[in-house]
Amino acid sequence: MVRETPRRRNGGRNGSKIGLFGILGRVVAILALVWLGGFLWFSLTLPEPAALAQKTDAVVVLTGGAGRTARGLEVLKAGGAERMLVSGVGRSTTRKQLAAAAGMPKSRFATTDLGYEAVDTRSNAEETMRWVRANNFTSIRLVTSAGHMRRARLELARVLPASVTVLPDAVPTQPQAPSIAAEYSKFLLRRIALALGAI
Repeated sequence: MVRETPRRRNGGRNGSKIGLFGILGRVVAILALVWLGGFLWFSLTLPEPAALAQKTDAVVVLTGGAGRTARGLEVLKAGGAERMLVSGVGRSTTRKQLAAAAGMPKSRFATTDLGYEAVDTRSNAEETMRWVRANNFTSIRLVTSAGHMRRARLELARVLPASVTVLPDAVPTQPQAPSIAAEYSKFLLRRIALALGAI
């Protein structure tokens, strides 16, 4: 009588692996769809420039993009604010250099303060908070690029009291899809981090 050799049953183990990969695949697909939906919302609803007629106590310009300082000076000239902070200026940068870069006379910077401490959006917000508190301002116009605006406002909301009004004034740009995607991803990650209790 010939005995049959017992066969190993791997079907259950292989099936569980396939099932696990299937679940992971679905999770990744759902996350990708959520990210894509958020990206479309982010890119189709980019903030726009504010009217010069809208007045605030001061202007805050976040460095890092073309036209931002010039926009702040335009607001001052139009009487939209009385004072301006340029946050995130290089330590060796002077008013004269900023004036030359903006194509403006140095005299236009008479009511401008330069912030040398900020190195990123988070420290921009902290530098702005200290400046607002020192000058007892109750409203500011925030000048930065359209793609950067939401993340900048997110950081400001973290440190400024609710009594301080922030008017977003986005500098017109023509951002490419990769730069918008990068800004959206940074905004999303920071928002999640803050929701989880990060500082």
